[in-house]
Amino acid sequence: MTEKAQIGFVGIGNMGAPMVRNLAKAQIPVLAYDLRPDILEGVTADSNLITAASSLADVGEECTRVITMLPTGADVREAVLGAGGIASKMAPGSIVVDMSSSEPTGTVELAKELEACGLHLIDAPVSGGVPGAEKATLALMTGGADDVVARIEEPLDAMGNIYRTGPVGSGHAAKALNNFLSAASLTAASEALIVAQKFGLDGAKVADIWNASTGRSSATETKLHQHILNEKFAAGFTMKLLEKDVKIAKSLAESLNVRADHLDRISGLLGEALEELGDEADHTTLFKLLKRRAEEGRGE
Repeated sequence: MTEKAQIGFVGIGNMGAPMVRNLAKAQIPVLAYDLRPDILEGVTADSNLITAASSLADVGEECTRVITMLPTGADVREAVLGAGGIASKMAPGSIVVDMSSSEPTGTVELAKELEACGLHLIDAPVSGGVPGAEKATLALMTGGADDVVARIEEPLDAMGNIYRTGPVGSGHAAKALNNFLSAASLTAASEALIVAQKFGLDGAKVADIWNASTGRSSATETKLHQHILNEKFAAGFTMKLLEKDVKIAKSLAESLNVRADHLDRISGLLGEALEELGDEADHTTLFKLLKRRAEEGRGE
């Protein structure tokens, strides 16, 4: 088949917008689609290499490689296979790249359905948050056949660094487990900070100490000063999405009959945080819940 230079991109949110801009910076033309016209207008105004699509079907018809960056695997399935979806007009041999955080088992099933339509699926979820999306330094956990990944390698390189994980679905497994580690680090760093401040330690100073010591993590390096100590709580990733990703990791462990006590506890904690703080709360507001509980004491 003849590969079209233009890349389709569906889902122009906090992450998607800078990713699209980086594709344009790499001189890769983009046909963008989002349900919100104002969001589309924002990115198309940034570069003459970014144009707006009128529908999902138009994206599939005009592009042989389409990226989805949507909240859930169910959203991806609907966008791809729903009525008037991306796959409805795609040429045989075309590629869908799911960069969302989706369930690995659902990804495997979607790949089989697309294969029956003569289409390919690659999963390439990302880590690095909005800063990584803006700087094009995202970690792209990429699952799929080598020859298919090779066809999408240039656009992926424009957004970050490719880490091959294996067959389709393996990228989403790696991403879910990564976000469990991130949530666990945030929980531990928050509790450590709460105890330190209760003892009378200066939070900023002790955060600097941890970042120079063996306790450092992504949470201590990118969240304590930047979002928690200054009470901004604006890292750009919602509690709802983190809870969803950790629940995926928990389901994966259960499906493999693997006991994972910490994973169970963190998943439960995030469920409680989601109920108390709300879907759209930034995930760093987990600190607020933990602090409130700390102030209640041990109840002894």
